[in-house]
Amino acid sequence: MVTATESRVRALRIETTPVDGIRSLLFFAEQRSPLMWMRRGEGFVGAGEALRLEFSGPTRFTDAAAAWADVARLAQVHDTVGLPGTGLVAFGTFGFSDESAATSVLIVPEIIVGRRGSHSWVTRVSGIDADAVDADATSAAGREPVATAFGDDYRVTFRPGELPPSDFMAAVASAVRHIAASDARKVVLARDLVGSVPPGSDLRRVLAELALGYPDCWTFSVDGMLGSSPETLVRSEAGTVSARVLAGTAPRGRDAVADEKVASGLTRSPKDLAEHGYAVQSVLATLGPHTTRLQNSHPFTLQLPNLWHLATDVEGVLHDGSTALDLVAAMHPTAAVAGTPTEAALAIIGELEPFDRGRYAGPVGWIDANGDGEWAIALRCAQVGDDDSIRAYAGCGIVVDSVPAEELAESRIKFRPIVEVFA
Repeated sequence: MVTATESRVRALRIETTPVDGIRSLLFFAEQRSPLMWMRRGEGFVGAGEALRLEFSGPTRFTDAAAAWADVARLAQVHDTVGLPGTGLVAFGTFGFSDESAATSVLIVPEIIVGRRGSHSWVTRVSGIDADAVDADATSAAGREPVATAFGDDYRVTFRPGELPPSDFMAAVASAVRHIAASDARKVVLARDLVGSVPPGSDLRRVLAELALGYPDCWTFSVDGMLGSSPETLVRSEAGTVSARVLAGTAPRGRDAVADEKVASGLTRSPKDLAEHGYAVQSVLATLGPHTTRLQNSHPFTLQLPNLWHLATDVEGVLHDGSTALDLVAAMHPTAAVAGTPTEAALAIIGELEPFDRGRYAGPVGWIDANGDGEWAIALRCAQVGDDDSIRAYAGCGIVVDSVPAEELAESRIKFRPIVEVFA
């Protein structure tokens, strides 16, 4: 592995070539530390670390954008495929808070195996030593992706973390009082579950179940942060930008009739429409200065296996040359994961949540040499530590008429994707 502090590595050599017959991408990822980005069966996985960049604090996003620009400028890229996700690519996951102890990272794998539509490819990455006479001496050209079968099955039992159910309901009640007495209009409060994975557990097993069970979500794994997120923070490609905003939630009905009634009720709920409106306005206000022809859809219901969301799609054309990381820096945190106004909401979160969110509700995704990429918000997720600990998170948007017991029930629904794949 090469870190950003090792000045002897002056550049990366990247070779992307087409291949045939790639079907099960996850078999090419590492068992204990898989790198993965996938939706609807398309995406890519990585193995090894050719380069790891680490960041922290209030400048983590701008520092990452500047460092990545240097990496891209120095890279020698040979890409005969030319699709989104080919060539130089880094996987990334960022801490939610400026004060978080969690490290934010960009990771360039040594090997990437990807698939998009009918095209499959392999990307090999290596460092080029400035003192090497022959650059091919450090090339990854001879390396091959290795597919390995999944390891043994296992189970994880979760227990309440630092904010158990009774304390979470008390925090919701306190947040409602704060909202009624201040300029805060929405506050997103999270709670946590904790457990341990058996030593040597193959995390690809749970990723496979998430990808199969939630095909319309972004299933991801970066540096132990894994999950399936339904919310696109930002996607940039060839001068265009898009996002999907989610806020407002209801559980699925027990049958088709009840399910349709739930979805219809969600579109008429004053509480959920208000919560959703705050999130949409947050994204529009942030993307507006960077775009022309910024448009948003009317709110619609997004069906997931375990719940309904109110959703709005936003699209525009970039006019200022912003990269995906530039946009991530501008957009985080959105009202969907923090609240509104942002500073007031963050202050209430800091008072009522007794834990560091780490990378939960932070940006997770990838960026390429052109600055394009796809970034989701890390939701329906868990962080697996080097010590085999695991912490799962779920959050709820609190507004002035929120009911603590109902928010607790919503959090349980949002925990289901992670809890069930480990059960």
